[in-house]
Amino acid sequence: MKILAMYLPQYHEIEENNKWWGKGYTEWNAVKNAKPLYPGHRQPRIPMQENYYDLSDESAVTWKWQAELANKYGVYGFCIYHYWFGKKQLLEKPMQILLQHPEINIHYCICWANETWTRVWYDLKNELLIKQEYGDKKEWKRHFYYLLPFFRDERYIKIDNKPMINIYHSAEIERFEEMKIFWNELAKAEGFAGVFLVSGNTSWLLDKRNIADAYYEFEPGFTLKHGLRKKEKAAYLLKTLLRTELNKIFKMQKVERMIDARIIYKNIEKQKTTDAIHFPGTFPMWDNTPRRNYKGLVYCHTSPKLFEQHLQKLKKRILQKPFDFFYINAWNEWGEGAYLEPDTTTKFKYLQIIKKFSEEEF
Repeated sequence: MKILAMYLPQYHEIEENNKWWGKGYTEWNAVKNAKPLYPGHRQPRIPMQENYYDLSDESAVTWKWQAELANKYGVYGFCIYHYWFGKKQLLEKPMQILLQHPEINIHYCICWANETWTRVWYDLKNELLIKQEYGDKKEWKRHFYYLLPFFRDERYIKIDNKPMINIYHSAEIERFEEMKIFWNELAKAEGFAGVFLVSGNTSWLLDKRNIADAYYEFEPGFTLKHGLRKKEKAAYLLKTLLRTELNKIFKMQKVERMIDARIIYKNIEKQKTTDAIHFPGTFPMWDNTPRRNYKGLVYCHTSPKLFEQHLQKLKKRILQKPFDFFYINAWNEWGEGAYLEPDTTTKFKYLQIIKKFSEEEF
């Protein structure tokens, strides 16, 4: 079983973010500006040694450090978010830098984060920033050949000589089957056996068309949306509604969405194995209030100890059926409070737990 950690590249300045969020914006802006919103709320999160890295650094010093950490602590590779909107691409530079440094010892693949960008971080959902579009065969061909140099990279993850492409919301791609057939044709013409498409089971609409080659569980959203018992879901929604109404009535800004991480972990551990090829997943922590303030979502009571106990129990489920990959959300989602990288409080504890897990010491 190979551990894949989701990887966010939004740690460098781009023209579009400067326009939308202010000059010099990167993910670190939200992280640094976070504030505690209730007693015991651990914000802001601070990277160990205040390592607010810049992924546009051509020397790839951060990539080298991250790869060394991953190898040391049993993370097989990174599943790197890829933002391709059809007419526009964003945040592509970090992966291009990785390609230019073949000496960096890390496996990787992409996750096409195919969703329209809006100002949802500030609850302005209707303000469109950039629309996700899919186009036709001409566009699919352009997309494939942009990715081809990465597919040819020995470090790029392949299954049976098929480059692995994760798609966050495949259900939104109306011509998904036609695109898959076309990409398979292009891949075979370039010496591969085809492409291996992995559809995300997320908090959004699940793709039940059986087109993808496999599915991965994107946690904790997948279980919060689709995996809770009715009573648990009802309690969560009722409490959220109550907090929201109290904020409106008393003009407060209290966190509106909170749920006990132990409830989520318990349901992840009990997920039923399906006949389809799928890869399980989990998360160490989650708190996206740096991005969304009191409109955010906090999974309470997370800790290294709880995470270790969760992986011990989860391993029993995983051993019921062999899996090729296990997805962790995430390596460096600092703005969502979901990361394995060391911070000033937990230091290397989460990575040490991952190492034990990967070495099957449980």
